[in-house]
Amino acid sequence: MYGGGVALVPPVKGCFVIYSALDQRSAPPVGGPPPALPPRRTRLLALPEARWALASLVLFLLALPVYLLDGPAWLWGTLFAATYMTGGWEPGREGLKALKDKTLDVDLLMVVAALGAAAIGQILDGALLIVIFATSGALEAAATARTADSVRGLLDLAPATATRLLPDGTEEAVDTEHLAVGDTILVRPGERVGADSQVLDGSSDVDQATITGEPLPVAKQAGDEVFAGTVNGTGALRVRVERDPSDSVIARIVKMVEKASETKAPTQLFIEKIEQRYSIGMVIATLAVFGIPLAVGDTLQSTLLRAMTFMIVASPCAVVLSTMPPLLSAIANAGRRGVLAKSAVVMERLGQVDLVALDKTGTLTEGTPRVTRVHPLPGSGLDEDGLLALAAAAEHPSEHPLARAVVEAARERGLHLPAVTGFSSVPGEGVTATVDGHTVLVGSPSRLLTDSTTAPHETIVAELEDSGRTAVAVLRNGTVMGVLGIADRLRHDAAATVAALTKLTGRTPVLLTGDNERAARHLAAEVGITDVRAGLLPQDKAAAVKAWEAEGHRVLVVGDGVNDAPALASAHSGIAMGKAGSDLALETADAIVVRDELATIPSIVQLSRAARRLVIQNLAIAGTFITVLVAWDLIGTLPLPLGVAGHEGSTVIVGLNGLRLLREAAWPRITKNTA
Repeated sequence: MYGGGVALVPPVKGCFVIYSALDQRSAPPVGGPPPALPPRRTRLLALPEARWALASLVLFLLALPVYLLDGPAWLWGTLFAATYMTGGWEPGREGLKALKDKTLDVDLLMVVAALGAAAIGQILDGALLIVIFATSGALEAAATARTADSVRGLLDLAPATATRLLPDGTEEAVDTEHLAVGDTILVRPGERVGADSQVLDGSSDVDQATITGEPLPVAKQAGDEVFAGTVNGTGALRVRVERDPSDSVIARIVKMVEKASETKAPTQLFIEKIEQRYSIGMVIATLAVFGIPLAVGDTLQSTLLRAMTFMIVASPCAVVLSTMPPLLSAIANAGRRGVLAKSAVVMERLGQVDLVALDKTGTLTEGTPRVTRVHPLPGSGLDEDGLLALAAAAEHPSEHPLARAVVEAARERGLHLPAVTGFSSVPGEGVTATVDGHTVLVGSPSRLLTDSTTAPHETIVAELEDSGRTAVAVLRNGTVMGVLGIADRLRHDAAATVAALTKLTGRTPVLLTGDNERAARHLAAEVGITDVRAGLLPQDKAAAVKAWEAEGHRVLVVGDGVNDAPALASAHSGIAMGKAGSDLALETADAIVVRDELATIPSIVQLSRAARRLVIQNLAIAGTFITVLVAWDLIGTLPLPLGVAGHEGSTVIVGLNGLRLLREAAWPRITKNTA
């Protein structure tokens, strides 16, 4: 559904759209290590629906010029017949299967309508109808297969093997699926944890952003819990397996996403909800128009002509197009602004939301820690640049995200970093290095600052931590030189987006995050959010969404990570931030913000509402045309050419009306109304 330069969006049976998506994601996610293995992808032509649709399209394109140029009838007739057979095979077969279950499938009706059109000489129209439906079915099958591939690919986050420690002290490599509760495993630096476990020995910083969404690695020591699929830092850990691998947090995320996706799968456009009854009624009415006059003595030819005319003018084509052009135009317009809605169903549903839940890290924030405060202490002899250069020199050899933030801040200021020797790192504490002959320590204030620490240090550290920042102390030869404040920077448009969503839904968005309570509440206060749910695991986020849905709310979830996927799948609508979003979040979400512009979210909600208003207008126009033409055919004698012209005319009118949302002016007007 995304990637490359063109997006194929299968919005609903029988319709599809191709639109430019030049700004789509072309590089792997940044801000963290990628999954160990890429998600598996189902080849398009491996799907039978795709092979039949391709054959039908090729045959149609071969037949079209021969037919239009008055070529041999036997040639274009044979090619069109082959088009009908290849394109109508899959939908016809599925329609017959549904008929056995006493369900009248629209695909079967369209095949019958195509054959009926051919029977009265409209062979080109019938062939085009067949090709459209076959292509749409292939795209739907491809979208379903791709989502399944992505869910299966999530399992690759957990390593295939683990190092199990035996009672005699020896090691053995085992498949993680063979681990049992109580096994002791060794997790070396840089390895992924093989199962949900408890730390028995050792200390390290573990990157568990895939599970909790926390932007920074978490210090782990004896007694702490670690999750399968999370990445160990620089220390070695000896851990005891606490859950069977099949019941790990990662495995449960997979199950939740699959279950939620299955629940949302039957969702249809409004017009499809009445399609079954309308189709049955149209078939019964067509048979009556054909059978009753024939029974009272009318001729077969005139009766068949009237019935086929009725079938054409009563066909729901204009009604279907009443829905599609506005929604597809909105999709294309949003795509030009870097928001990819995966289907017309998605575009319709986005305008229905009345409650918004936002993730914190990578959604409201940029997802990358940055130095936001530099506090040299009085008497240290250092200014801000001097303190930052000293810390950056010591941190330069480290691979820790906090170290990278300090070094990057020094580079942005153009500071010279002296060479260091004797570098060492202690997980959970910090680093030690020799800089210009001085011993420099950079790390956690709680570990480095002792009881002899003077009041100014404590005051600065408390102030930084109370404001949701991570405090980093800098010591030279045992003396505190100053304190750095590091935080995940808020997106520039976060506050405006929250205000716009509040205006649209009548309720302030909710913050759902796996981060700690203090950091979450500080950030929420900056953007105007009052309802904060912090310290949540993926299942907790999904449970909160389900509770709101049970109360009757239509929830929009906005997130970016693996830990957001269950909530994205459970919600009425889900939007993923595309720049740093995980593959699973991007596949699970209904729409993707590929340029990471948070302010586009209220804009697309408003755009969806505008499309819905045009749909209602179009339904009124289409309904009027159908009513007039059907009444004319039943009461009087409607000439077939006039019936076709009226039917096609109504289709053109509603189509052009819906295309109004393609205009450049549509998006700026919506943005202005929601900002």
